Amino acid sequence: MSKPSDAAPKPGKPAGAGERHRGLTAADVAGYLRRHPDFLYRHSELLNGMEPPCQQHGAGVIDFQHAMVKHLRDEVEGLVESRDQLIGTSRANRSAQSRIHKSVLALLEAKSFEHFIERVTTDLAVIMDLDLVTLGVERTEDGCPTHPMPGIYCLPKGKIGEVFGPQGMTLLRAEAVADPEIFGAGAGLVHSEALLRLDIGGKAPDALLALGSRRDGAFDEGQGTELLSFLARVLEICFRGWLNLASP
Repeated sequence: MSKPSDAAPKPGKPAGAGERHRGLTAADVAGYLRRHPDFLYRHSELLNGMEPPCQQHGAGVIDFQHAMVKHLRDEVEGLVESRDQLIGTSRANRSAQSRIHKSVLALLEAKSFEHFIERVTTDLAVIMDLDLVTLGVERTEDGCPTHPMPGIYCLPKGKIGEVFGPQGMTLLRAEAVADPEIFGAGAGLVHSEALLRLDIGGKAPDALLALGSRRDGAFDEGQGTELLSFLARVLEICFRGWLNLASP
């Protein structure tokens, strides 16, 4: 004997089939909410897009309660947007800090002066997710080659002061037209740059560290320079150590 659940369905239109094929009405939604009074509590995110009811008090009368609810909702949306921006900025800063720390460790691990220069002009680009890193050093005598070794460029006398001014130490550009004297043949790749002045001291000539990226906005004029300045100071100390120079 077959069970009731195994019996073949009776011919005819299933109950409720018409309900499934017609569109929902306001009465359907209202009825569902009455049968499930905790629905909006369990799905509170739906309330964010709902318009609060506005009481009608006659012509020329404003419902302040409705206006206050709308104002509070707009304020909450603004706070959520600010929170998201703050979280994004915090993550970007944490990533930048991690890259600078890794860069400093790489510089300190150099086994020789040549290895140190290679770390600066090659490894830093990889660690900092950049396209080009160069060192610019002002000429101290005539006949100095423009490009004595990979990643290093001899600059005309007075070039550093021309770039930074009398007291400037950092220069960031979100949309840069890179200088071939600083970036060499790779200048065409650079769309955003950070230039850091290096005060090595002793009899060392004026110098700079140039960071270039093909991404517009990789560096920005409004960006904080504390981490980049820290990297520049570490470079200065390393140069003094390798060249046996006194502090300025």
